[in-house]
Amino acid sequence: MDEKAILLKTIEGLNASIASLSATNKKQAEQNEKLQARIKELTAQVAWLNRQLFGRKSEKLRAYDPNIPDLFADEFAGLQHQAEEKRDEAVGKIEKESAEVRKQNRQNRKMIEDLPVLETETIEPTGVDLSLYRRIGEEITKVVKHKPGMLYVKEIIRPKYALKDSTMLPPAGQKGVEIAPMPLMPVDKCIADTSLLAEILLQKYEYHVPFYRQIRQYRHLGLKGLTESTLDGWFKKTVELLKPLYESLKKEVFSCDYVQADETTIPVINRGKHKAEKEYLWMVRSVMEKLVIFHYDMGSRAGSVIESLASQYRFKGYLQCDGFAGYETAFKTNPDVRLVNCMAHIRRDFEHALGENKKEAEYGLAQIQYMYRIEHCCDKAGLSFDGRKAKRRELTRPIMEAMKTWMETEGIKYSPQSLIGKAVSYAYTRWDNMMRCLEDGRLLLDNNLAENAIRPIALGRKNYLFCGNHEAAVNMSVICSLLATCKAHDVNPRDYLKDIIAQMPYHKKSADEELLNLLPHKWKLQHPESLLTKQTVESAN
Repeated sequence: MDEKAILLKTIEGLNASIASLSATNKKQAEQNEKLQARIKELTAQVAWLNRQLFGRKSEKLRAYDPNIPDLFADEFAGLQHQAEEKRDEAVGKIEKESAEVRKQNRQNRKMIEDLPVLETETIEPTGVDLSLYRRIGEEITKVVKHKPGMLYVKEIIRPKYALKDSTMLPPAGQKGVEIAPMPLMPVDKCIADTSLLAEILLQKYEYHVPFYRQIRQYRHLGLKGLTESTLDGWFKKTVELLKPLYESLKKEVFSCDYVQADETTIPVINRGKHKAEKEYLWMVRSVMEKLVIFHYDMGSRAGSVIESLASQYRFKGYLQCDGFAGYETAFKTNPDVRLVNCMAHIRRDFEHALGENKKEAEYGLAQIQYMYRIEHCCDKAGLSFDGRKAKRRELTRPIMEAMKTWMETEGIKYSPQSLIGKAVSYAYTRWDNMMRCLEDGRLLLDNNLAENAIRPIALGRKNYLFCGNHEAAVNMSVICSLLATCKAHDVNPRDYLKDIIAQMPYHKKSADEELLNLLPHKWKLQHPESLLTKQTVESAN
């Protein structure tokens, strides 16, 4: 082949390459154009979403910019001046009317003018010879009572008496005008009766109804003009009243020698950042005594929170928890606290590994199943704690020791990054703590009771969404602790709160022993009619 033919063939090849590159370039240009269009579309969507989350929602026009020239300034200068005078006059009237409306709104008795008076209580002066007095009037105090599905007014009438003979001196220790003292109210100068205050707490934390929806309900029942700030004020003062009980409950929980602990998230508004941040709420449950507390410490999940609680109340005994490293860090050097981990959490990781390594995951699950079968047999046989301990040492110990050996020999073959490797690693590092179940027949294999106690918190945050601040989260801890303990002891929380809120004004300076008798597990002994189990049995009959 001569040189000319070679050049022609080369040129032909180059032309083909150019054509191919041109086609590719055109195709890439089209793709680039489509991608640019898609980027613009997505950018617009992101901008719209940002506006929905952080932007102003109002459809009002923006403020007038004085830098923009007014083409009709001279022509309408006089009209503008007149309009501004009228505007100022109107604003003055509006402000005056608003002040009058605010003054009228302070008269909260108008809130209850449409509610029926269905209950009247007359309180006569005690220790007074009424034959020496004539009735000159009376003081009437109205409080709003709640009955499921109904609001009504209770009138507390206190007759006022004056001496018949105004010239004589009253008997020793008495006055010229006598009237019975007003009973102590849970919230000073509040028209809400204990039954209504109890219902507000129940609706918020037992039935998970936010305040704004409660207000709507009460409005439908005839209570006019109730605002969220008023309801919040009643709520806060009621919680303050119950805090001594909460502190007594804390002491009682940590005086036990076997507790379970867990933590869960709650959104709390950060006013500085203008958003809700994920904070943590701790739960501690005394297993045998069935007492529950929630504890909030500025939203911290650090192990120092539970360590501080245990140290403050001098806790000694078993603390059962999940695999969160904070517990191990907190009590690593504390011989008085012996950690027991949760078999349900260990099982969960092996369950997740089934799809990756079925054989090894099923082996781990089978060993755990054997342990639960032994527990089931002990339950069915009604064994005592000592009997359960003996049965565990006979049957459960060999399974747990074999499982530990398997993890040390077979488990190390798998990468720590694999699901089965993670399951083995999680279980092995907690297995010694799990084997403490062999020491005491009271110890449970899992932390499920703690998980159950926390479940209402998870349900609640889906309804009221967040706590307004750290103080609100602390208040939630107080109420949820009492409600969870009521639930654990099968006590009707409505009956309990109504009675306790009425009693607490008289127990502000009571000793711990007196407060202890007001906690649900002691209170139910004096109020057997408020046990839900009994009510269920009676209704079934």
